[in-house]
Amino acid sequence: MSLPVLAEVVRSGFVEGHHAGSMLALRADGSRAVWLGRPDSPIFPRSANKPLQAVAMLRAGLDLDGELLAVAAASHSGEAYHLDVVRRLLASADLEPGMLGNTPGLPLDEASARAAVRAGLEPAPLMQNCSGKHAAMLATCVVNGWPLGSYLDPEHPLQRRIGADVEELAGEAVAATGVDGCGAPLHAVSLSALARAFRRLVTAAAGSPQRRVADAMRAYPFVVGGTGRAATRLMSGIPGLLAKDAAEGVVVVATAVGEVVAVKIDDGAQRAATPVAVAGLRALGYRAEVLDDLAEWPILGGGRRVGQVRPVIPTATGPPEAPHPPRVRSLG
Repeated sequence: MSLPVLAEVVRSGFVEGHHAGSMLALRADGSRAVWLGRPDSPIFPRSANKPLQAVAMLRAGLDLDGELLAVAAASHSGEAYHLDVVRRLLASADLEPGMLGNTPGLPLDEASARAAVRAGLEPAPLMQNCSGKHAAMLATCVVNGWPLGSYLDPEHPLQRRIGADVEELAGEAVAATGVDGCGAPLHAVSLSALARAFRRLVTAAAGSPQRRVADAMRAYPFVVGGTGRAATRLMSGIPGLLAKDAAEGVVVVATAVGEVVAVKIDDGAQRAATPVAVAGLRALGYRAEVLDDLAEWPILGGGRRVGQVRPVIPTATGPPEAPHPPRVRSLG
């Protein structure tokens, strides 16, 4: 079965391209409101797994809250504030930035990357967007007395624990284990399992590891992303929303009452993933200024906007279920 087109690229009124993929929207009771493509087929969720990995680390004895827990689940932009939070996380376990094992990189934030280059800095693990997760992984090893130098080995006690907890939160077996862009083990689950896992984060009991991760991310949305980032803007603009963007066209958002939208764009285009996620929230009845702002991705020509990437959501939305009356919510 070919994947449906979920977004089209329009330049100067002419449709010049399309993005296909899968999208799932869950109602608050966990039933499917929208079902497009192959949401039950395994994918690598990339950084959308970070909140689940953070839950596993809390369950393994890591004691973090607030900004330090938010950065453990973040794909931060490498701005000065982000690097300070990561340094504080490392210092809390008597660790140094030089112990980070993630891939060296420059900040995702363009201004911060330019500043680093002007200062003569080389790409470094601390500046790379996954440094918070890796700092938390090292800190978890310290708590448990596990080896530090091999913490990225899939057979390391930390990674085995993370894999087991990802399976438990997702409610299905990990279909494959790969290596993420940062060098850490990466577990494949279906888009629907990823949506169920995020639903478990926001509906868990207060004080549980799942809820602590969700609450930290929602309390510190800037730490999770950064200036101009869609996840930061969504969580800042819609009270109680949990949002995580990831490489290869993955976006997951979960509302305070347990509704979830999960998106995977097949060609990995983030410019399509965010507008499709916005369309999913609108299909669940949400209205907010931030959704209007992120509903389309601008296409430029000569330095000015001449078109957009816009969602195209087919009317056929998956298996029949009992109809739910439409509702509209005004937010923010």
